[in-house]
Amino acid sequence: MSNNHLKLRPNVAAASIILTAIGAGAVWAATQQDQWGIHDMKRPQPRPVATTACCAAPADAVVLFDGKDAAAWQKAGSNGEAAGWEVIDGNLCVKPGTGDIATRQSFGDCQLHMEWMVPTDLHCRGQHGCNSGVFFMNQYEVQVLNSNGNDTYVDGMAGSLYGQNPPLVNACKPQGEWNSYDIVFHGPRFADDGQLLHPATATVFMNGVLVQDHFTLWGSTAHGARAKYSAHPDQLPIRLQDHGDPLKFRNIWLRPLTAADGT
Repeated sequence: MSNNHLKLRPNVAAASIILTAIGAGAVWAATQQDQWGIHDMKRPQPRPVATTACCAAPADAVVLFDGKDAAAWQKAGSNGEAAGWEVIDGNLCVKPGTGDIATRQSFGDCQLHMEWMVPTDLHCRGQHGCNSGVFFMNQYEVQVLNSNGNDTYVDGMAGSLYGQNPPLVNACKPQGEWNSYDIVFHGPRFADDGQLLHPATATVFMNGVLVQDHFTLWGSTAHGARAKYSAHPDQLPIRLQDHGDPLKFRNIWLRPLTAADGT
């Protein structure tokens, strides 16, 4: 097999994912067009949601951390074991060596808000000293890292979809200041036989700036390897990473995403 042929294979795989996504999108659009007429007054109204000042959890949100306790979290991979991280001064703080934490509840498509900070006393060296991450469905990572004055590979900097796509811009604040993520995540869909029907997508705003624009993920996050999909349930926990660095988190909430008719 020639080297040229080997180089083409990732492109072929990517094209297959894109065509699958386009096909699924076309079927969904056709279904919507058949179900509802243009300006149809019988079409279900979006449910009203009471809003709040910037970044506070809206009325329909699942609050995952409000500064009081870590009751919504458990040790990742455990069967209910308490999370090993600490709540200090209203912040959820990584306790290095205790391991990742995951939500007790499972989620699928969602909007997630979270805020995180790298303390000023941490010494950042690329991927070391100031690293964490948030994983959707326990496997699709948006990187958490100090990228203000700290250079690393771009698909591993703050705002990246780790190992897959760099952020559009570097919107990271200096150490000691709080960063915010607002992420819209849509999980993949699989057929009964495990074949991928529709890949996952992610849109990420960092500190109010768009850094990922509805990116189609290649698969589950992997380190130093090409991501790929394996079939899994439609709902799984959100996971926060203990990378050995004492980062802080606050104001974490999530809105499960459903259509206006509740589906």
